[in-house]
Formats: sequence, structure tokens, C-alpha cells
Amino acid sequence: MFHKEGFKIMTIAAILFIAVNVVSYLSINTYWIKFAILAVSILLFLLVIQFFRNPARPTILDNANVVSPVDGKVVVIEEVFEKEYFKDKRLQVSIFMSPLNVHVTRHPVGGTVKFSKYHPGKFLVAWHPKSSEENERTTVVVENPVFGEVLYRQIAGAMAKRIVNYAQEGEEVVQGSDSGFIKFGSRVDVFLPLNTKIDVKLNDKVKGGVSIIASI
Repeated sequence: MFHKEGFKIMTIAAILFIAVNVVSYLSINTYWIKFAILAVSILLFLLVIQFFRNPARPTILDNANVVSPVDGKVVVIEEVFEKEYFKDKRLQVSIFMSPLNVHVTRHPVGGTVKFSKYHPGKFLVAWHPKSSEENERTTVVVENPVFGEVLYRQIAGAMAKRIVNYAQEGEEVVQGSDSGFIKFGSRVDVFLPLNTKIDVKLNDKVKGGVSIIASI
């Protein structure tokens, strides 16, 4: 199963795979060169499949819980001043994704999208302290009946050159449903009310749409 962007990329990759190997078969007479081209193209095709996959996740809908928006490792848990939307103190949970992780972003809570904004920016490494404010990013706020407003921010990394954000202001979204996609290594920050109970620890591995990262 692939996300919206994945279908486009998979189609292009499949066409290129077929074209390269047909040309190789018809124009190259040396067997080992044909085999090498086939092997490399199969490897690249499998990497594309690996990166653009979108596995089905059985999210248990619960307004008292916040699920992880992405697959990855928890790298930040701290109280911070959120400057863009709330302009007050929040609990921040940040999750870093390696190029091998599923890069689909999912809604951590269900509710109404109150804010959705894209920011152009730099491509610092995703774990850099300034990446949350200076890198290319999107900010989305979902208003939930239990948690109130929950903000999550997709942040591009040094390799990520495109962020896809499906969230549109005013729409109703379901917890765990697809919210967007970030290409290659990147990170997502989640900003929660100060009275939130954090259910993960630093360096914990989490799964998007499944792992509970906070509760109230």
C-alpha cells in the first residue's frame, strides 16, 4: 500500500525500470553488464518501494490519547515556548525519522483543523536545535474535544527537499488518518498542553498511528 505521492513515484519508477532494462537487453551484448544493470535497477526499485510504503495502521480512536504522527525515535521531550501559534508554553515531543522509516505523517488527534501553514526555509539536519524554526516546515493545529488545540509541525531535514501536507483549515480529520508526507530523513514536533501526561521516554521507538505518546 502506498500514499498519494507514492503512487506517482511508483509509476515513474516502474516505467524507468522497464525502459532501462529493455534498452539494456536490446543494445548490450555482454551478459554480465546486462545482469549488473538488472541487479542495480531491481535494488533501486526496491528502495523506492521501501521508502514510499504506507502500511495500514489499526489506530484505536480515543480522544483521551495522542498517537504518534510518524514512525521514528523520540529525540526531544521538554517544556518550550511555542512562538508561531500559541505564543505560550507547551510540552514538546519530537520524533526523528531516518530514511528507512515510513515517512507518512498521520493526525495525532481527531477533530477540526484550525490552522495549516507552509513555511519555506533551510535544510539543516533534522536534529539541529534550530531546525524547528529555520527549516522548511508545515504547521498544523487540530482542535480536539478533550485535548483542545494540538499543534504538530513537519520539519524537513538535510536530505528532505519536499514536504507534502494534506490538512486544510476547517476540515474534520480522524485520528491516525494520513496528514501528509516528508521525503527522506526528517522530524515531526508535537506541542501539547502543559497538563498532558507524556507516555514515552527519550530514545523510545514509536509507530505512527499506533503508539500512544501522551494522554490526559
